[in-house]
Amino acid sequence: MDIAEVARRSGVPASTLRFYEQKGLIASVGRQGLRRRFEPRVLDQLALIALGRAAGFSLDEIGSMFAPDGRPSIDRRMLSAKADDIDAMVKRLKAMSEGLRHAAVCRAPSHAECPSFQRLLRAAAAGTLEGRGKPRGLVLEPRRK
Repeated sequence: MDIAEVARRSGVPASTLRFYEQKGLIASVGRQGLRRRFEPRVLDQLALIALGRAAGFSLDEIGSMFAPDGRPSIDRRMLSAKADDIDAMVKRLKAMSEGLRHAAVCRAPSHAECPSFQRLLRAAAAGTLEGRGKPRGLVLEPRRK
């Protein structure tokens, strides 16, 4: 397949395909005129790259998921570690969502007087909402009526 066909079938722009080739993530098998040519399996490689990017892997990490011949060779421990990272992120985002929802309906006269909102602010300042530092649970008090 030429680069235009790969771009059409994968939805990945030709410029990105050239960048991935430069990074060593995919390899062309030659040229037809000025156009790069790829084996059909490049579509599977691009799908793995898309999955890795969606999961938050860096391009270098994704590159390590391929054997020298371009076939997948994925370290299961790396997948497990990324799943742990995602779980921690989901926990932080859930705590943030709950804190913001609470603050939106809190009956305190101002957000400065809302203990739950103040805990959310302290967690943000400490970096525990962005994943910096040691994750701490953000415990919200039940809504007072």
